[in-house]
Amino acid sequence: MSAVLSPDPSFWQGRRVLLTGHTGFKGSWLTLWLLELGAEVWGLSLAPEGDPNLFEQLGLAGARADRLRHREVNLLDPGGVRELVEQCRPELVFHLAAQSLVRRGYRDPLLTWQTNVIGTLQLLEALRQRPEPCAVVCVTTDKVYENHGGVAAFQEDDRLGGDDPYSSSKAAMELAVDSWRESFWGSAPHQHPGLTLATARAGNVIGGGDWANDRILPDAIRALQAEKAIVVRQPAAIRPWQHVLDPLAGYLLLAERLHHGTLAENTFNFGPDPADSRSVAEVVDTLLRHWPGQWREQTDPQAPAESGELRLNSDRARQLLDWRPLWSFEEAVTRTVGWYRAVHEGARPLECCLADLESYRRMGGGA
Repeated sequence: MSAVLSPDPSFWQGRRVLLTGHTGFKGSWLTLWLLELGAEVWGLSLAPEGDPNLFEQLGLAGARADRLRHREVNLLDPGGVRELVEQCRPELVFHLAAQSLVRRGYRDPLLTWQTNVIGTLQLLEALRQRPEPCAVVCVTTDKVYENHGGVAAFQEDDRLGGDDPYSSSKAAMELAVDSWRESFWGSAPHQHPGLTLATARAGNVIGGGDWANDRILPDAIRALQAEKAIVVRQPAAIRPWQHVLDPLAGYLLLAERLHHGTLAENTFNFGPDPADSRSVAEVVDTLLRHWPGQWREQTDPQAPAESGELRLNSDRARQLLDWRPLWSFEEAVTRTVGWYRAVHEGARPLECCLADLESYRRMGGGA
């Protein structure tokens, strides 16, 4: 058996795929991968945020307009969401659009809840009105679990929780999706027999092209580019770090299996190997081996609380999807730093992403 059951290009060729959040970091990578697989992608998102941002760096809005329909629509606009769903008539949906930053959630909790819960329900309601079969992967987070600071890795059936607005809104999103599945999937008159739903919970994702604020890798890269010391808030905090292509491969495999109707489970963790849950300090130290510089701790006693330790158990995805992470912690950090350094020195972001994608597919035995 190969290291991972790779996404099947013959399955994705010509498929109509709706991808929300396609202008974000993970969304841009997934858009590129779907286009490489031959899918017809419809993107629903707000305008790309920040300068630079990966979506514009890759030229996705213009270079492949024949197979990427880029639409700037707010999830909280029910008419706009419904209109795009009617135009796309999707066979598969990846729902990545979200307010995805913990610290921003503290600054704007109401918008965080509106986007992550009500926005998701706007999308599911629009999909429920369509007669065609549709498989939907809703992406949440490893932070949906009730976290009391233990060292055990979270499993899919563990209790949901979340003390901060971002985490709790994503846990609520999980409950909303489960309610929609229980209420509206089936053969009763008020139900849709072809609308299949699953949620995917990934770890702390890194990779080239993430320019968000308040994330350790982008913050570190900005400091290195400016020849300043990297400021680290919680050096001892442990997270399940993984390269962005690992969970994206899981989402693709999950969508394929949902479409075929061969899954008995509907929630999946996609995290790294247990040994690759590492501290923030280890992330920065590994990064600095490839891009020399310095870091300093700067704790803020007034800062919002964040969990000290978080680990994921991904046995279900391994057993039911034949998925497993391909790139180790060291490989993920090395490739991430290599991407940023190459772009900093003049390489084209698209070429760097395609090179990482090709390396990943070869390692997984994919076409």
